[in-house]
Amino acid sequence: MKITNFLVLSFLLFAFTATSVFPRAVHAEAVIDVFGDEVRTGDRYIIGAASNDFAVTSSRIICNSDVVFSPMSDGLPVMFSPAVESNDSVIHEDSYLNVDFDAATCRMAGVSTMWKIELRPTARGFVVTTGGVAGLNRFKITKCEGGNNLYQLSYCPISEPICECSCVPLGKVVNRLAPSTISFPVVFVPSDRSSKIEYKMM
Repeated sequence: MKITNFLVLSFLLFAFTATSVFPRAVHAEAVIDVFGDEVRTGDRYIIGAASNDFAVTSSRIICNSDVVFSPMSDGLPVMFSPAVESNDSVIHEDSYLNVDFDAATCRMAGVSTMWKIELRPTARGFVVTTGGVAGLNRFKITKCEGGNNLYQLSYCPISEPICECSCVPLGKVVNRLAPSTISFPVVFVPSDRSSKIEYKMM
């Protein structure tokens, strides 16, 4: 129990200090995919690591599984939607988002594929996993400085009215997507066009 409490306190402390390491976007511009098009609500995208040919996916059992990394060809499409109801179909930088894997078999079984953060004592920290609820699991996309359509994913705790916690940057931690102090630039590839590009280091 003491270890769990320590991990929770460490996570909140990391959230408080995150903005000093990863500056927030100044303007809420549209998020742009690798082809130069705006990322849109409901469209399917592969989230790829900008430094190599790995992409975000889940374990072989998609439903109720952690978000992990695999070769780009095995990437599992995700869909973005605003955490706050909006008529705007464009996904904007620095706005609160829901993220869902596009897995019809899970939806048919009534299992949520929405991302959330969960404590994994065996992994000694928090990881991104599935099974989230809309409005309770907020993520954010921020433009990386000096990058060509490179972005940083972050998790944004809902802590009001206790505190105004900063969003926590996410990165690759032992092959899982998890809170990290190391910047992890990603790109967004439309899933229906992923076979049309030669994926390589940006």
